[in-house]
Amino acid sequence: MGGPRRERVGTRGVRGVVDVRWRRVALQIGRSVTVWAVSTVTMLLLAGLLPDFRLQSPNGDSATRIAVTAACGAGAFGVLSAVVWPVLVRLLLLVPALVLGLLVFFLNGSLLLLALRVNPSGRPEAAPETAVIVAAVMSAVASATGATLAVRDDDAYRRRLLRLADRRRRSVPPCPDTPGLVCVQLDGVGHDVLTAAVRKGLMPTVARWLATADGMRPTHRLTPWRTDWSSQTGASQLGILHGSTFDVPAFRWYEKDRGEVMVCNRPTSAAELQRRATARTGDGGLLAVDGASRGNLFSGGAGEQALVLSIATRRRGRENRSRAGYFAYFSDPANAVRTALSFMAEVVREIVQSVRARLRGQRPRVGRGGLYPLVRAFATVVERDVVVTAVMGDLLAGRAAVYADLVAYDEVAHHSGPHSRDAEQVLRRLDRSIALIEKAAEHAPRPYHLVVLSDHGQSPGETFRARYGLTLADLVRAGCGLPVPRRAERTRSGAEARAAVRAALGRPVDESPPRDSEPIVLASGNLGLISFPDVRHRMTKEEIDARHPALLGTLANHPGIGFLLVRSEQHDGVVLGPHGTEIPLARLDEEPGPLAAFGPGAADAVRRTHGFPHTADIMVNSFHDPADGEVLAFEEQIGSHGGLGGAQSRPFLLSPLTLSPPAGDGAEPAGAEHVHRVLRGWLDELHGPQVPLTADAREEGTEEGERAA
Repeated sequence: MGGPRRERVGTRGVRGVVDVRWRRVALQIGRSVTVWAVSTVTMLLLAGLLPDFRLQSPNGDSATRIAVTAACGAGAFGVLSAVVWPVLVRLLLLVPALVLGLLVFFLNGSLLLLALRVNPSGRPEAAPETAVIVAAVMSAVASATGATLAVRDDDAYRRRLLRLADRRRRSVPPCPDTPGLVCVQLDGVGHDVLTAAVRKGLMPTVARWLATADGMRPTHRLTPWRTDWSSQTGASQLGILHGSTFDVPAFRWYEKDRGEVMVCNRPTSAAELQRRATARTGDGGLLAVDGASRGNLFSGGAGEQALVLSIATRRRGRENRSRAGYFAYFSDPANAVRTALSFMAEVVREIVQSVRARLRGQRPRVGRGGLYPLVRAFATVVERDVVVTAVMGDLLAGRAAVYADLVAYDEVAHHSGPHSRDAEQVLRRLDRSIALIEKAAEHAPRPYHLVVLSDHGQSPGETFRARYGLTLADLVRAGCGLPVPRRAERTRSGAEARAAVRAALGRPVDESPPRDSEPIVLASGNLGLISFPDVRHRMTKEEIDARHPALLGTLANHPGIGFLLVRSEQHDGVVLGPHGTEIPLARLDEEPGPLAAFGPGAADAVRRTHGFPHTADIMVNSFHDPADGEVLAFEEQIGSHGGLGGAQSRPFLLSPLTLSPPAGDGAEPAGAEHVHRVLRGWLDELHGPQVPLTADAREEGTEEGERAA
């Protein structure tokens, strides 16, 4: 009896599988027919509304013939969008991502004109500019209809996410049952900004995790952590992903031995920093085992990389190139149209907000003209949409570890202020992005723990130039007895989103040092670096005083300067302050002097930076007011980060309660390297102790992948 019974059960099981497959096919056909019908009705409505778009011959046609013409046109446009559009995107791989986004409407309009031309049921016509509008509306309607029909169908929802996501694994191995780890970095969002946003109801997803509402149980814990002196993405993300922040004194600095200015958001510099970090730590990075890196400055050793700046200039396989995520996203015309429309809406929003700030006489304020509206729209729309979609694809592919960076808040807060209404609107949209990723995790083939963190915060305040009418470079020239320009020039902003835009456009960052012996003055938020390029070693205080007797006193006694760090022949290193204050680094703990205003950890951060090989001759930290947390940025930013002072040094780590606490006894993790150890420890908890790939093994694997591609 056992044998026949097993046969009957097996037959019933096969029949059930067949029934499920036919049911799926029927549902898919039903959805396709519904989308076709809605597209047909949309085309009929547009033909009635737009004077340059008609579906009938000049002599007139019957209603039936017009309806058939519309149905054929909608069907042809749908087929062309599904078949021809991905081919067009592949043919445009060499076109910069932003240009491709702007070409979306014209390509879509061309497909519509082609669909009308091959229509066998009539002689429909449309002016080229009208075709662009019709194609955009029809793509948006078709996308919305398909998404609405798939809402109640989990399999369809998952298939749709897979289609929208960056699918580059053709053969996915069986996914283990162990949970994966997803880390979403909200660039520039400080701990205090996050808690305030939750309190105001701007971030309901995060509020639900923290159970700020009555009757709810928390699922996550919120932990602040301290950055190094260099509180910026380059140092923090290098430490988080590769376990080392050694010899990253600022966002940009001059290296005397190489005669080169290093800039964290320049692809060549990012690649060199990643190489140095992997050589120092000896392993391939946090994401070396089945990981994905999305929208970051560094790869973390991930095998799946997209929108990663450190590989932007390298010759890599087509599937790993830094801009591949843009093309994977834009290969769906509905994505392209939706993002392009949101892009233009964001440009208009920025212009309106900028004009409103000027009319109200808002202070502090910086210039927001030129290309900034486009840069902001790129950061808050294009980069966000592409990265979130890529992360959802990683979840559905079952990857073990994912790290993604969303730069939207950081870019807006630089120009509008970290506590402005403009920045709060961005936080609201970022919370929706987190909710999308959380929803995708519910459909993933393995469970996931979702961690949200930031790399630094931002401190508000006027710019140094706005308050005193001169830049740090002007002050240095005055102290050196050099001529000072009558009109202070603006200092270039180092916002991360500008680097992403330049990488998308394939344009290099020009940071060439001066060719003569004049001092090089570089700014990283409220941190300034002064180097003398004609002296091959790091100069001492005694050497600087002998060469420029008034320089150090001019800087230390200026009301906009908090403190200086210089090397000393007598004390190894000293901190200088106003009125002749000079404190050796060894005595900072008992005699903090000007560092007292910068809070705990400041002395350790300064001492550590002093030990870096490429620390500048003079390190300058701006004034900081502990009462209101304000600093004075040496760049054109009213929300800044890069040095010590205020909220910029206090980012956050939002982690599930099911993972071990990031620090014991309520202590705060100190430094990005500590955060790296915390994340690696969580990966070990989830997957068991793993031996990460060595740097040499990771590089060898990368080269083999390139040769195979």
